[in-house]
Amino acid sequence: MDFRLTEEQQDLRAGVRDLLAGRYGREALRASVDSGGALDRGLWRELGGAGFFALRLPEADGGVGLGLPEAVLVFEEAGRALLPGPLVATHLAAGTVPGAAEGTSVVTAFDLGGPGGPGGQGDPGGQGGPLVAHLADADAVLGTPLLPSGEPVRSADPLTPLYRVAAPGNAAAAYRDEGALLTAALQTGSALRTVELAVRYAQEREQFGQPIGAFQAVKHLCAQMLVRAEVARTALYAAAVTADPAEVAGAKLLADEAAVRNARDCLQVHGGMGFTWEADVHLHLKRAWVRAEQWRTAGEAEELLAAQLLEAELLTAAT
Repeated sequence: MDFRLTEEQQDLRAGVRDLLAGRYGREALRASVDSGGALDRGLWRELGGAGFFALRLPEADGGVGLGLPEAVLVFEEAGRALLPGPLVATHLAAGTVPGAAEGTSVVTAFDLGGPGGPGGQGDPGGQGGPLVAHLADADAVLGTPLLPSGEPVRSADPLTPLYRVAAPGNAAAAYRDEGALLTAALQTGSALRTVELAVRYAQEREQFGQPIGAFQAVKHLCAQMLVRAEVARTALYAAAVTADPAEVAGAKLLADEAAVRNARDCLQVHGGMGFTWEADVHLHLKRAWVRAEQWRTAGEAEELLAAQLLEAELLTAAT
């Protein structure tokens, strides 16, 4: 089987990258931070008009008619650009929630665990309910007809406002695998972007009369970052083709690790500059922390993979 991207897929990725570079560059990113993470409805409608949310809807229903492999390419670019908002939930709601496909409606989801989250793990914080992202900007919640009220809570990511709500039931469970895969794509895009940022800074920043990229320790950090990101991307693309739940879990596990660890290593390459508010590196780390808790956590992915391995061992022993 040939896993290389087709010319059409390469054009799709390049087109999305160009769109986001023109519409959501660094100035727009910083404006989002300054606004406290408030959603840009104009940008949301532009994404809808470009087919971002209707990508997998059949053409007969007004969609683009593509599949999961193309969707992960698009979401990878969104992760690379740190595009904010409940992208995954709105994409999954296309075709079921009016206006979601066109970007005129914003749809969030109970995807952060807790009593209403996809894992059904209870309330890990012991505060009485799950967390929901972008609730104040949302018109609907995926899988439920009700839009609950919630109390704002402090978020690690300034571009992901969080709200604690009363337990609504396991509303997002039916979308769990697709949600985890698309979130893994966002994480992979972020991991790849932090590789670029680290390499660029290592080439520009000089110490002792030479770029810091000439030092072996920095070379090793950048090389390790690249390996993590490429391994995550390989697992992501394979899971997008097979849609196997275990492979999706593995892709999410690898992508979460790549996004978090790459952002940390990128901060280290930047030194003290990386920890300043003016730098963008810390935004990748904070977003990666939040995404790692969405749809399927590392612990949940490990449990699923362990169950699959145990089942395979038992079948082997039986034969």
